[in-house]
Amino acid sequence: QVQLRESGGGLVQAGGSLRLSCATSGRSFGNWPVAWFRQAPGKEQEFVAVISWSGGTTFYADFVKGRFTISRDNAKNTVHLQMNGLEPEDTAVYSCAADPEGNWKLASDYNYWGQGTQVTVSS
Repeated sequence: QVQLRESGGGLVQAGGSLRLSCATSGRSFGNWPVAWFRQAPGKEQEFVAVISWSGGTTFYADFVKGRFTISRDNAKNTVHLQMNGLEPEDTAVYSCAADPEGNWKLASDYNYWGQGTQVTVSS
């Protein structure tokens, strides 16, 4: 059984930074890509970023605009999302996901999910 757990969310002012972490228990991430998605109130869940097992390949949503950086430490079974220049529009529940079946940017293709962590950006 794989369990993912996010941490690092919170309340921050516009322009501020947060670092989210996604840790796994039960087993390691293995060779899985790991992604971050987010869902704002009243909106559909959307892709944020994904990183390959080696960390050599990353993809970001266009709205990231160079503000976010995804990274991973396989020795610690942890994936991070460094978020800088946060805007009120970034307010959402951020969830990590692992082991995609095919499309790394498609939420429905992922087999394992965390519970999510709330990020709130005040103006």
